[in-house]
Amino acid sequence: MASVDLRFLLKRGYPRKSAISFVGNRYQLSSEERHILFRAIFTQDVAQSRKKRCVSVRSLKGNPVVIDGYNVIITLENAIKGKTIIQCDDGFIRDTGKIFKRFKISKTTDNALELIARVLRRYPPSFTRIFLDSPYSKSREFSKRLNVWLKELGLKGHCETTGTVERKIAKLDGIKISADSIIIDHSERVFDLTGHIVKRILRIPTIRI
Repeated sequence: MASVDLRFLLKRGYPRKSAISFVGNRYQLSSEERHILFRAIFTQDVAQSRKKRCVSVRSLKGNPVVIDGYNVIITLENAIKGKTIIQCDDGFIRDTGKIFKRFKISKTTDNALELIARVLRRYPPSFTRIFLDSPYSKSREFSKRLNVWLKELGLKGHCETTGTVERKIAKLDGIKISADSIIIDHSERVFDLTGHIVKRILRIPTIRI
């Protein structure tokens, strides 16, 4: 019912944060439940606009791609760990985690990279650019590791860190791989790599609200 009410308010132009606060208070939702609404619920116009930008996995082959590194990897890690994964109104798969700068490389990271590699090996892009948020712990070291990883896959590409990932990726050409709303809305072509892996490879059940 909270999601129904939120869609109603958003459709009528109410500010997003205020609408979520109102609905959250009305249904006495927890902070996690409010976060789910924020991540998952969009107006029909926004949802349709984003769905039109989505391309198939086959489109990756022979085209340049730009990957929002932590956005993809962290969501995959949460899926592997069995955490809540949401099928959002705009068609993208998102998690409810708030790891952000607390991200640490682990065995689960290796598992996530192998899953990404399976897709990129099958549909090799012409060039792969990966961006990592520089404020995250040990991003430089992780960037170096990902450059080695790209070479081992036999893919042309490069990984680098930046303090403005969203802005940087949004300005570049190529197929963007991210579930970040700002990047999606400022890109012509987007692929939900995380969603593809979760649904087609891992076959993990997702929540739709």
